[in-house]
Amino acid sequence: MGGARKAFTSPPPNTLQMWTSSRLLPSDTMLRNSFRHAMERKVSIKVASVGFILCFMVVYLSFESFIGTKPNFLQINLRKQKNSTIPANQSATYTYSWPKCERDNSVTNISGFNSLPGHLKDFLYYKHCRHFPMLLDFPDKCGGPEGSADVFLLLVIKSLPGNYDRREVLRNTWAKERLQNGVWIRRLFISGTMDSGYEKKKLNRLLEMEQRKYNDILQWDFYDSFFNLTLKQILFLEWMERNCPHVRFMLNGDDDVFANTDNMILYLKSLWNNNGSNHLFTGDVIYNPRPIRNPKSKYYIPVQVHESNSYPAYCGGGGFLLSGYTASIIYKMSHSIPFLPIDDVYMAMCLEKAGVRPKHHLGIRTAGLHIPDRKADQYDPCFYRDMLLVHRFLSVNMYVMWQSLHEPHINCSHSTKM
Repeated sequence: MGGARKAFTSPPPNTLQMWTSSRLLPSDTMLRNSFRHAMERKVSIKVASVGFILCFMVVYLSFESFIGTKPNFLQINLRKQKNSTIPANQSATYTYSWPKCERDNSVTNISGFNSLPGHLKDFLYYKHCRHFPMLLDFPDKCGGPEGSADVFLLLVIKSLPGNYDRREVLRNTWAKERLQNGVWIRRLFISGTMDSGYEKKKLNRLLEMEQRKYNDILQWDFYDSFFNLTLKQILFLEWMERNCPHVRFMLNGDDDVFANTDNMILYLKSLWNNNGSNHLFTGDVIYNPRPIRNPKSKYYIPVQVHESNSYPAYCGGGGFLLSGYTASIIYKMSHSIPFLPIDDVYMAMCLEKAGVRPKHHLGIRTAGLHIPDRKADQYDPCFYRDMLLVHRFLSVNMYVMWQSLHEPHINCSHSTKM
């Protein structure tokens, strides 16, 4: 043992080399092989991890490109939170299944039909058509049907496709979506199509670009004209029944009205025993109206379209406020009432059939605001600060008026108050 230890302690160089080659090589090879296998396993794991990540990214990007938006893996249902939160979006699907509406040639048998102007002939040909496919939709505007109760005031604004400047001004003034006095205001522009060929495609493209940015446009594939305003209203009410059935209140108006939505919230919240579940239809009421039989008038309605020589009292269509309850009543009544091209009168006909009436509101002036002093500034904000709605305004006056009414200190003398 001693000689062996001595040989191990002090081997000659050649002996050490031989010992290393003959005695340590098997053990060293095992260590090296173990190390190599360990490294190979680590590399394999890394390669597998990288491969998994790459596969995930491919699926993610493919999904994103397919649906056009980023997948919402972590969707939060805000509707279950308190009312100070924004109503959540819920996916909804709607399939248009109505056949294309055909012209009703039987109306040519109406006495005096051939003497009517072209736009009235077209109205009679197609007045039975009540369903058109949607070109632009946003069914989640109110947070889904159940979440729609969180929307206190829905602004429903009639707008022609080419009225981009008006829509932009409204988005930045009275129609801005916001939490006002603890309740939510939401906005929708409703529109059809205009013109034909390249011009029609351009205007549709404009609305598409706005929709991608704001999600505030509903567009149907019908020709947007004055005599199709009733159609537009009923198409919206049908959409509302499907997507926003529990909205509290609505402002229905044109895109050239000035609406003090701050004041509207105060007024609606002050209503006794009405949170939108009872009747409300208020505006600038026209009493004892009659159809205009003058063919030169924009509002010309011949007996072939409306035989009666009277209309029910109605609110001027420039703008009016109604409850969600009343909106639902109008839609239900419309199923059994033939269209009349004057939309504000048609709404009153639906109210009359339901046994309810419009109510006059001094703060809504659809015929404009009469300023007694001709020398006074017709756009002095003090004349407008207590109003709910005034028709009509140019875009530049709209923007300036809104900003002026929100200045911290408005000095209004008694001579400039309405």
